[in-house]
Amino acid sequence: MEGALLGLFMVAACAFATLLEHPASPVHQGLPDRNFRRLLMGGAMGLTAIGLIYSPWGQQSGAHMNPSLTLSYLRLGKIERRDASGYIVAQFVGGVAGALGMRALLGMLLAHPAVRCAATTPGPAGTLIAFVAEFVISFLLMSVVLTVSNRPGLARYTPLFAGALVATYISLEAPISGMSTNPARSFASALAAWQWTALWVYFTAPPLGMLAAAEAYVLRCGADRVLCAKLNHRTRRRCIFRCRYAALGAL
Repeated sequence: MEGALLGLFMVAACAFATLLEHPASPVHQGLPDRNFRRLLMGGAMGLTAIGLIYSPWGQQSGAHMNPSLTLSYLRLGKIERRDASGYIVAQFVGGVAGALGMRALLGMLLAHPAVRCAATTPGPAGTLIAFVAEFVISFLLMSVVLTVSNRPGLARYTPLFAGALVATYISLEAPISGMSTNPARSFASALAAWQWTALWVYFTAPPLGMLAAAEAYVLRCGADRVLCAKLNHRTRRRCIFRCRYAALGAL
């Protein structure tokens, strides 16, 4: 399920990137403002993330779709080590399958320099700035997820907060780092495009940012305030995590 979720996310990312950025696309030609197209891309991917988190598979797996998120919940003691390992492998495999599948389907349309298989690369400010930006947006994303998901009254809205941040980041931050927060997502696009520019940024900054957010949350609120590792716990589906919602009667 985790692999399929990230695979579907990559399918959407590649499809919308081609639709909005390929010079031959009627949508691209009809929308000459790059900033507006990026706003549309952000909205499309934010809604995609929300839909996947709320989907039946997202409800079952917890909808991490991101090794950085899974590693953070492993650090917080909410997921077993073997499950975390399986999640991370599945996320990479699913992301690659989605990106390569779209490359096979769209061919040179997706590989066009204006699209580049939706690859994440540093902007004109350079690699160091991209690293800092990825750290910051990953830190903020994990901080918001932990804050909202661990408040029973707000937890059901966690997918909306996460999706809103994805949309905002793509709309505003993408020119700085390409907006990843996700090593598996960046690797999938890099492999499909065969473009490895500064890939180390996306393998280091997002995990460090989210792990730092987890540490900050524990220092601020305590480890016992981390209730579960699901982004959407408003479901009756079996929970595989070290979950405290049932004990608290919070469902």
